[in-house]
Amino acid sequence: MSERLVVIGGDATGMSAASQARRMKDTSELGIVVFERGRFTSFSACGIPYWVGGDVADRDALIARTPEEHRARDIDLRLSTEVTEIDVDGSRVRSRDLTSGGESWTAYSHLVIATGARPIRPPLPGIDADGVHGVQTLDDGQALIETLERAEGNRAVVVGAGYIGVEMAEALIRRGYDVTMVNRGAEPMSTLDPDMGALVRDAMCGLGIKIVCHAEVTEIRTGDNGRVAAVVTDTAEYPADVVVLGIGVRPETELARAAGLPLGERGGLLTDLAMRVRGRTNVWAGGDCVEVLDLVSGRERHIPLGTHANKHGQIIGAGVGGGYATFPGVVGTAVSKVCDLEVARTGLREKDALAAGLQYVAVTVESTSRSGYYPGSATMTVKMLAERHTGRLLGVQIVGREGAGKRVDIAAVALTAGMTVEQMTTLDLGYAPPFSPVWDPVLVAARKAVTAVRKRG
Repeated sequence: MSERLVVIGGDATGMSAASQARRMKDTSELGIVVFERGRFTSFSACGIPYWVGGDVADRDALIARTPEEHRARDIDLRLSTEVTEIDVDGSRVRSRDLTSGGESWTAYSHLVIATGARPIRPPLPGIDADGVHGVQTLDDGQALIETLERAEGNRAVVVGAGYIGVEMAEALIRRGYDVTMVNRGAEPMSTLDPDMGALVRDAMCGLGIKIVCHAEVTEIRTGDNGRVAAVVTDTAEYPADVVVLGIGVRPETELARAAGLPLGERGGLLTDLAMRVRGRTNVWAGGDCVEVLDLVSGRERHIPLGTHANKHGQIIGAGVGGGYATFPGVVGTAVSKVCDLEVARTGLREKDALAAGLQYVAVTVESTSRSGYYPGSATMTVKMLAERHTGRLLGVQIVGREGAGKRVDIAAVALTAGMTVEQMTTLDLGYAPPFSPVWDPVLVAARKAVTAVRKRG
């Protein structure tokens, strides 16, 4: 009798795991059933802001593999079907067909929990009003586009100034909307230190986006027609014809919690290096619903990114298929942009280093993307943290124009390798005037960090 793999969630982790397991075992050895409560599979949620903004022509461009393509590979994919209960002792799940309402139990030999994360939607008056949008799925993106096309006015308020908030602000500007961003923090992009977030704020203001910081949203006010009319904070009111929520996400782990599976401090599932849920030999988890090891701080973190999710799926699929692979952890690398401004970070912020009990030095440099005399050279700011006594690299943040964002990959590799800032100064990076100065901006920061470590150490 063949084994059965049951997957909860049909996006990056779930379908990567199912596809990898199928490559390793055929139908006679392994049956695969995937439950997905939505209508789409294997889509890029990260691309939704660029679809809304018009950079991506249509929805289907964001779909990496259709349900029909998955089914052609002998994967029993059940759309619009929600798993409502996990019985880990009985090795089965209960599911409900969202169209018919019918329920049934499905037994498994292996279970993959790939439920992702859910957008934070605070319980505010008016939060569910017509014209208030979260952006998580393709259906969310389509609904927002339809609202933007039929809205009578052109005033948009973005609540939250993280990656999604910043990217959606750009999309709305590109659609001709007047955009106000309301943020409870001191600066946008809380994934950066405040001094670097201030650079993002200045650039966004230069694009015509109004940034309101230190503001707590208390209500979404509606008009007589029930549609959104304004966003109310503890100090002011901002008229709005459309509201986009970009407050962040939390791991979607209520099923796992009810099943008694282990969760971390941030609510994500805890796994071993092979992505098995701790304490369970036949239950796996990956993607935005898990916590992962931060290789710099040594702590568990929730970092919801598609890059990790796809890797998790490959590792899980290999394990289910009888192979072996591990996910050692992350250094927290992320990159984004707002119009022509590129924003990147990897490793620890200052408050992360303090929370981990690390003594550090922090340096900031300004440099250029190319040799100063070469046409098109643009300024960028690089901030670098290093451990005070050892000089070990702890983190890098970069804000600048063209050519700034992907430079963070240099630091990501150095962090993964456990390099010191002095070791970084000898890296043999590519040089030519169209690509960088003789001393790349990241290496300029490393040299300054070496000096700071010597002074403080």
